[in-house]
Amino acid sequence: MGRLIHFEIHVVDMDRAKQFYGEVFGWTFQDWSEYAGMPYFGAVTGEDKELGINGALMQRHGPAPEQGHPLNGFACTIGVEDYDFAEAKILRNGGKVALPKYALPGMAWQGYYIDTEGNIFGIHQADEHAK
Repeated sequence: MGRLIHFEIHVVDMDRAKQFYGEVFGWTFQDWSEYAGMPYFGAVTGEDKELGINGALMQRHGPAPEQGHPLNGFACTIGVEDYDFAEAKILRNGGKVALPKYALPGMAWQGYYIDTEGNIFGIHQADEHAK
């Protein structure tokens, strides 16, 4: 079985992207640029004992995605404890709404956002009472 074990977010401005994901989700970063041969920062997204994966921010090698076009790639979804609080932090740190909050009935609240680098990502708050 091919389990997802790592993700990469392509960025134009590494410092801006590190600030966005650090401020919004509390991620920390490790400089792996020498190893990768390009600007590349490992993203630690949580404790090893927590469910989830770590990833990286890497320098974009082409134009940013055009706004208003369909997603071409994977959308990573990030689990949050409080949807509304996370959304406020996203917007306060330069993110934008791509698809507003909606209910996955009996399961969760979900929505999609655009980061400071033009990438789409989701946030997800488990809630069996969502409707």
